[in-house]
Amino acid sequence: MQRASLLATSLPALRRGLQLALNAMAAVGVLWIFAIMLLIVADVVGRNFLAAPIIGVAEIAARSVVAIVFLLLPAAALNGTLIRSDFLMRGLQRFSPRSVRLLDSLFTLAGAVIFGLVALAAWPDTHDAWVSSEFFGVRGVWTLPTFPFHLLVVLGASVTSLACVFSAVETLLNRPTEEHF
Repeated sequence: MQRASLLATSLPALRRGLQLALNAMAAVGVLWIFAIMLLIVADVVGRNFLAAPIIGVAEIAARSVVAIVFLLLPAAALNGTLIRSDFLMRGLQRFSPRSVRLLDSLFTLAGAVIFGLVALAAWPDTHDAWVSSEFFGVRGVWTLPTFPFHLLVVLGASVTSLACVFSAVETLLNRPTEEHF
């Protein structure tokens, strides 16, 4: 019992630190979105007004979308702002708030498992990209290594899994469910 209360009292400090780190990841994602927007606008202007398109914009944007998503996912998971349908939770809330907390924790733990599996599934491609020095683009014109993009998927999925576990523990220990439903 004392161990649970110690964990419950240290959760707010741990949450602040984790929130700060995950917000930094999300901020990188937001800045990346802005940079991609500028790159696309520059390509459109160059293509239409100067007859000089920027080579590789479509490929860079396509790879960036996936990386940006995995940079933004952990903060969304920790904040409980991932898209979800809560009609079941709302219905149960009137009858048993405790069961809602348990069910919410189980769903969040399922998310942790799923994102952990995504990280595990993405790891072999990440390793192969590193070992083989895999690039995308047109050799001799422009190339970009694929490893950083693969690594962001593994990192983002792993940290999202961690955020889901933290959120589930927090829900079970002390977070009132009335805030979300």
